[in-house]
Amino acid sequence: MPAKIRLQRQGRRRYAFYHIVVADGRAPRDGRYIERIGAYNPNTNPATIDLDFDKALDWLTKGAQPTDTVRAILSYKGVLYKKHLIGGVAKGAFDEAEADRRFEAWVADKEAKIQAKKDRLSKDEESTKAKQLEAEAKVNADRAEAIAKRNAELAAEAQAANAPEVTEEVAEEEAPVEEPVKEEAPAEEPAKEEAPAEEPVKEEAPAEEPAKEETSKEKPAADKEEKKAE
Repeated sequence: MPAKIRLQRQGRRRYAFYHIVVADGRAPRDGRYIERIGAYNPNTNPATIDLDFDKALDWLTKGAQPTDTVRAILSYKGVLYKKHLIGGVAKGAFDEAEADRRFEAWVADKEAKIQAKKDRLSKDEESTKAKQLEAEAKVNADRAEAIAKRNAELAAEAQAANAPEVTEEVAEEEAPVEEPVKEEAPAEEPAKEEAPAEEPVKEEAPAEEPAKEETSKEKPAADKEEKKAE
């Protein structure tokens, strides 16, 4: 039974990578192998392929049969195309120089496509990161605005709660200051007491009473003299 070129699973669960091996077709999938010619890691984008080109081509020319996945890998790396060109040279369709020229052109075109894919993926990744950063910045700005608004509301509530106490304290502190102003009213009372100062003018009438009394006293005296004269 011919040898097979196949993948041998390695790595941990949910993060597997594979060795590209040449093994006996009757051997178990992960059993003993004849030779390891490369590795394949599908966890990266694009997938990472490390292949010994010459050994892979040599085993193909010896008749080793690749599995479907390994065939795709060998086609991607140009091993199958190189084998096809060697077959054309053997049939005399073109010479070896032409085969090398065609293969070099294919490799250059393939590398350009791979690089373009890498650039596109890198650009997409940067764009995705920029969008994520923008979204995070917006979320942070909204959160900061909400926090500032909440703090302003709490400050307003605290100010409103403390406002009556401040008013009472100010009223209590200002009350003693206003008392002297209220005590000025008694200071104006002397102006109202000036009215009694004018009373002596009105009391002049009683001052004339002695004259009347004298008159009354004189009158009895006159009456007595008249009686004596009689």
